Amino acid sequence: MSVNSNPRIDLQVVADLIPDNAKVLDVGCSDGELLELLRNQKNIDGRGVEISQRGVNECVARGLSVIQGDADTDLVYYPDNSFDYALLSQTLQATRNPRAVLEHLLRIGEHAIVSFPNFGHWSVRTSLFFNGRMPVTKDLPYSWYDTPNIHFCTIRDFVVLCDEVGAKVEKAVAINANGQKMGFSMPWWFWNFFGQQAVFLLRR
Repeated sequence: MSVNSNPRIDLQVVADLIPDNAKVLDVGCSDGELLELLRNQKNIDGRGVEISQRGVNECVARGLSVIQGDADTDLVYYPDNSFDYALLSQTLQATRNPRAVLEHLLRIGEHAIVSFPNFGHWSVRTSLFFNGRMPVTKDLPYSWYDTPNIHFCTIRDFVVLCDEVGAKVEKAVAINANGQKMGFSMPWWFWNFFGQQAVFLLRR
């Protein structure tokens, strides 16, 4: 069993929100780094869904239970409340219908955890203003023509979406450019300007 001694800060933030022995579905689990972290730290009963065969193969090599599937089309087959936590880590912006995917997460899990890069960060705004081009950053590393991200959003956009689907925000964490967590007591506009990433714990 491999152990990542230095996980991505957003993955550790997600892990800190999940109790021991929880039943977890990780949608868009990529190479399985988050599921492995949760298995090692929290002893979870974890399952994963990943669209790429390469990602599935990497997950299986880690000893994880992951199937190939598409968040936009395959979540409909999961029963209501079949997991304690349904996760979507850095994947929301790559889905074709983010609202429907979020609604499925809230249906499948008693809680949903969603993390995403914030397109409202000051560096993105500055790049657009001064260069007039779609920005390339550490958290948004692709050029506009080859990016898998098709629905960029800001933290404020996501908060509005949560209101529209009736999701209650139980906890939220913004992460700045230095990898530091920003307090929940700060106003949304501050998060929207200075947070490079965000992690939300939600429930119906």
